[in-house]
Amino acid sequence: MAKKADAPAAESESFNPTEFLRGTKEELDRVVWPSRQQLISESVAVVLMVTLSATLIYLMDNLFGWLAKQVFG
Repeated sequence: MAKKADAPAAESESFNPTEFLRGTKEELDRVVWPSRQQLISESVAVVLMVTLSATLIYLMDNLFGWLAKQVFG
């Protein structure tokens, strides 16, 4: 009969808030934050793409609504 594998040590330990905060700070120190110019230009690109997508969906919705009126109205 096969033995059960022992649980990893991390699962058997209780939550340590100090260690969690230390690990979080280490991960945040590794983040490469964008420059102000990058942030602005990428935000503008996102707003433009959302506007373009919303406009396209609006136009397609109006087109299909008009077509439905022509066929069923």
